[in-house]
Amino acid sequence: MTSQPTLAGDISAAVDRLATALETRVPCAAVRDLIGTDDLSAAYAVQQGLVERRLAAGARVVGRKIGATSQAVQDQLGVDQPDFGYLLDEMDVSHGVDGSPISMAGLLQPRVEAEVAFLLAADVAPASEYDITLELVRAAVEVALPALEIVDSRIAGWDITFTDTVADCASSALYVVGRDGRPLDELEPRDVVMSLTINDEERSSGTGAACLGDPLEALRWLAVQAHRFGDPLRAGHLILSGALGPFVPFAPGDRVTASISGFAPLTVSFQE
Repeated sequence: MTSQPTLAGDISAAVDRLATALETRVPCAAVRDLIGTDDLSAAYAVQQGLVERRLAAGARVVGRKIGATSQAVQDQLGVDQPDFGYLLDEMDVSHGVDGSPISMAGLLQPRVEAEVAFLLAADVAPASEYDITLELVRAAVEVALPALEIVDSRIAGWDITFTDTVADCASSALYVVGRDGRPLDELEPRDVVMSLTINDEERSSGTGAACLGDPLEALRWLAVQAHRFGDPLRAGHLILSGALGPFVPFAPGDRVTASISGFAPLTVSFQE
């Protein structure tokens, strides 16, 4: 039996459900009852609907994020492939690196993960997706940066399938990037080693190779997906390439430090 196409009304209902959860800070039921568990086009349509609502309210796209790039995170989420979402300017809480606590207002069930980010100096928009090679995306990178992503789920209990997390903007919430940018002739992303501590206790660890074998390979994968969606990566975009180890919960008052080799440690604290 073949699955039926998801109806526009079901996509709209899924957008409304997730948007309401975000606005009220009350987690909602999963949306797979509306869009199914294997209709990725419907899941990304829901994601696009949520992003468009935020853009209409004044937000601005500043980049993309890649999710579920490591086996550890795929195991945590119960998924078997990466996904992507948009970064908006209102998600940027990098002021936290200056010592100002980051507010947890608006978060529902947050987790934190450490990763390598890339700032692009050039578009990645060749004529064909087959021209998107590792060499092409490497050449497009201005600098690599240490990053923390605060992921969140609007779905109660993180009870998600792959289409649920895709629809829910790839379970994105906030992000922090350091100011210690390094050009790629000074740093090989796949070779970095990461340790994430909360209040000086190590809670997560990993390596660059845990991110699809190489964070630059994750960037190449994203560039191909963006090309297929007709919305290619652009110069000036910030790309969060994916967690290097498991994500972990945190609470108000916690101090989180990401130590990624080749970069200065990235430390932030959180408050209600």
